[in-house]
Amino acid sequence: MILAGDIGGTSTRLGLFEPAPVRPRPRLVRTVTTLDFTGLADMVRAFSVAPEVNGAPLEAACFGVAGPVVGNTARLTNVPWTVDTSELKRAFGIGPTVLLNDLQAMAYAVPVLEPRELHSIQSGRANRDGNMALIAAGTGLGQAMLHRVDGRLVPFPSEAGHADYAARTEREIVLLRDLTERFGRAEVEQVVSGMGLVNIHRLVHGTTPCLAAGNAPAAITTAALQHRCPGCIETLEIFVESYGAEAGNLAIRSLSTGGLFVGGGIAPKILPALTDGRFLRAFLSKDPMRELLTHVPVSVILNHEAGLLGAATYAQQLLITV
Repeated sequence: MILAGDIGGTSTRLGLFEPAPVRPRPRLVRTVTTLDFTGLADMVRAFSVAPEVNGAPLEAACFGVAGPVVGNTARLTNVPWTVDTSELKRAFGIGPTVLLNDLQAMAYAVPVLEPRELHSIQSGRANRDGNMALIAAGTGLGQAMLHRVDGRLVPFPSEAGHADYAARTEREIVLLRDLTERFGRAEVEQVVSGMGLVNIHRLVHGTTPCLAAGNAPAAITTAALQHRCPGCIETLEIFVESYGAEAGNLAIRSLSTGGLFVGGGIAPKILPALTDGRFLRAFLSKDPMRELLTHVPVSVILNHEAGLLGAATYAQQLLITV
């Protein structure tokens, strides 16, 4: 059996999977609040008491973590944890155990996703020998590249969410100045993420309180999609345009002629806003690379467990190579 985890800044999914051709099959999946636990070992211990897990031989494990991975350890960016695989192996007798950056883990799911798990924003014309890329906004912003190496896709991690935010319009320049004054520098993650929605919303509303949404990301997007607040509508417009622009930047940097995928928890919830044209216009507005980008297929990942599936897929590959 395979143990997999997708450890995020807000919530974590743990799953027990059975190896299967191409795509491992889930036996048990649990979602928990990350900070309800003192660490990953504590979380796995609580998960392991389930009848489906208790006593099951854990042949391999993989955990996607929201932060940079160095060797066998990772310090999570938005959670006060340090994760060490040696601790997990000692405590639970697991076979090969690997940590991946959470977007690298999600990227391993991309080649095994089914058509029903994707929503096309741009059909494009995929180059079967081309690279792919993944961008995902949630609590933070993650990006990963899938390079074509010897005929197969190999995911590579990044911390691109912490790169500098590139403003393109007058209102984005105002946002850039506000973020720089508040934080010292402006990161892409401070705009394209849940915290980004809050930052934009704060600037748009100024000293006028928002009577429709408060300042929670989900409330802001709901008020915008239901047209209950002009400020929330503007907030979502800036967010979507910035998301599309950064997706276009990633497609250029990775030369993702095989496809660009939009994952994370926010995208499926704001699908009407992602498909109204703003995202794609910002994605394509990259002269002299516009012609190249018109051929890149762009899809939203609808499977909310893609990160967990990717971790399980990588763990299954570990079994093959051991």
